[in-house]
Parts: sequence; C-alpha cells; structure tokens
Amino acid sequence: MLTLDKIYHAAYVLREVARKTDLILAPGLSQENTIYLKTENLQVTGSFKLRGAYYKISQLSEEEKKHGIIACSAGNHAQGVALAAQKNDIPCLICMPDGAPLSKVEATKKYGAEVCLVKNTYDDAHAKALEIQKEEGRTMIHPFDDDDVIAGQGTIGLEILDQLSSADAVIVPVGGGGLLSGVAFAIKNLNPNCKVYGVQAAGAPSMYKSIKGGEPITLDSVNTFADGIAVKHPGDITYEMILKYVDDMAIVSEDEIAAAILALMEKQKLVAEGAGAVSVAAAMFNKFNLHGKKVVCLVSGGNIDVSFLNRVVTRGLIMSGRRSTITVELADRPGQLLSVSEIISRCGGNVVTVYHDRSDPNMAINSCFLRVVMETRDREQAAEIKQELIKAGMQLVGEKPQ
Repeated sequence: MLTLDKIYHAAYVLREVARKTDLILAPGLSQENTIYLKTENLQVTGSFKLRGAYYKISQLSEEEKKHGIIACSAGNHAQGVALAAQKNDIPCLICMPDGAPLSKVEATKKYGAEVCLVKNTYDDAHAKALEIQKEEGRTMIHPFDDDDVIAGQGTIGLEILDQLSSADAVIVPVGGGGLLSGVAFAIKNLNPNCKVYGVQAAGAPSMYKSIKGGEPITLDSVNTFADGIAVKHPGDITYEMILKYVDDMAIVSEDEIAAAILALMEKQKLVAEGAGAVSVAAAMFNKFNLHGKKVVCLVSGGNIDVSFLNRVVTRGLIMSGRRSTITVELADRPGQLLSVSEIISRCGGNVVTVYHDRSDPNMAINSCFLRVVMETRDREQAAEIKQELIKAGMQLVGEKPQ
C-alpha cells in the first residue's frame, strides 16, 4: 500500500542520488496564468524516472538482487533502472522497443545495462520482459504499476509543495500513470485544495480514455513522437489512484507539443522531449480553466533525439505562425517574383524558399504556381501578407476570397 510515510522514506533514500530539481517562474508561456516549471528534464538521467526506479531497487532483498533485475522501457525508465543497478552492482537487462530513440538506447548501455530491442511498441517490450523474467527468475522493475515506483515519483509532489506552497494547480504528463499517481497522492494528502491534472498525447490517450470511459481500456495502437508516454494500456494500480486523486485530464496534439518544445527552448532555454512538454502544451493552449492561477507544469524529461529536434522545431514554428507557406497563381511573365517578394518584404516577412511550378494541370496554360515559404512574426503578420497580396490582384491558391 502506498502511504505518505513511504513517499517521505523514498525522499530520504533518494537524497544522495536524485537532484531536487529547480522550480522556476516561466513568464511568457501563457497569457492566462502564471506558469512555473518543475525541471525534471534536468534530473541526473534527464528524466524523473530515476526516482521510482532507484527507490524500488533499494527495497529489494539480497536474494532478489542476486538473481538480477529486468525492466521494460521506451528509454527514460531504462536509464533510471540502469543507473540504480550500476550503483547497487546488480545484473540488469532492459527490453526496449526497437523504435526507441538511439540516444536513449545508447545512454542505457553506458550505465552498464544489457539491452534487448523488441519490435513495435512499449507494450511488446513489456511482454518480452515478462517472458524473460519467467525463464531467468529476475525481478521485474515495472515502470509505473508498482507502489515503490509510484512512491519514488511522489517525491516530486513533496518538492513542489516545499518550493511553492501557494500553487493552485499542478499539470503532469501521463503515460502509464506512475508519475501522476505519485504526485497526486502526495499533493492531495498534504494540500487537498491544490488541483492536479494529467495530460496525454492525442495519439496515445489510453489513461485519458480509460478515466473518461470509467474502465481501463487497451488501445489498438499508439502514434506519437512523445515516445515516453506512448502506452497502450494504463496501469491497474495507477488507474485507481488517478480516478481517486486527479481532478481532470486532457489531451494535446502533436503540433501543440511541438509548439511547447519550441517555446521552452526559446523563452526558457530548456530542452524538453515530447513527453516532458505535454504539461506545458496543456497550459499554453488552455486545456484547463486556470485563468489567473499559479500553475506548476512538470517537465518530466529532456531526452529528445537531437537528430529529430529539427523537425520538431519546424512544426513548432508552423504551429505558432512563425513559418508560413503560400501558393500564388501568377501570369507566367518576367517580374512576377519581384512583385511578390516586395510585398512580403514591405510587410516584414522573410522569404526562406521559393518553388516555381509551370507544370501543374490545375493551372491555366499561360500561368505558373509560385510556392513561397516565409518566416513571419506570428499568425497576424502572415494574414496581413496574404491580404496585401490579394489587394495587389494576386490569386492565392487555397484561400477563400474575401
């Protein structure tokens, strides 16, 4: 059974291995409320997962340690388990989906763990881990559905209240639910007036749909770049705890997550992975009614693959109106590109790329399509440029006439 005493004990055990991460004021992320960030992306392994994994392993018997441990993970739990196993000199095997970011796989190996890559999703890695556990007698370190793991994650709730006792609400990312369960349990037992909310990616809403539907469900598939929370089936323990202690849940789109990652980089100089940024996305896009409140967004991890970051930033620029694409149908004669460029420049936009197409079958035979990608300040500026082009007599493809 999870108790507040167990969470306090976890905090004591973790004091020498886990950082008490900063809680920072984050102006500029929202016009609706005052946002603070709990920066677990700056944790030792780049994620909160170290807390639950280390505490769980610290509570194993000598017999269990001797037989070794096994875990399944999309990457962050893997690193926490691997580091804890290394510090306790325990043989460690971790099953990871073959689509896990290479940076997470390599980081896990560097902590000394043996890695078994499994085709498809986290749930397939979990099934493989259970199979190996039965064959070899290892102890399973579950990433979320375990009281000791949940207690370790709950230490974040203690820290948040210690750092900002006047917090009105805490928003927490959700995959299987271990983090949300621990944080909600700690906060609601110490300050019942503080709201606790959970957020999932729209492409992996297993806990969201389970809570809204009144019973645990298993998704047929998940599809999100927030790999750390891409879980088909929520935990059984965590489902009951979230049902009891969490005030509400929401989902955010891939574009909203990308916009949150970009905002954290630009305005707070923080790097978050997709799973870590969903809480910020929920606050930025006002998924909960928190006008004028002090809101803590838990940035749960920062282990994003650098090779993938460029795509995420580009999506974030598009989502925030900072990058726009327009297609103009023009008479195919000299000087047309100059006319378009002059209007964009006069309105303060910056042309990034230009594509000139004479072969599209949908255009008049003496016309051309000019596709322009431009950098803009925001959506309003992009709309202003479009209106100026229309005023100049140009036809924008896909735009409704005013």
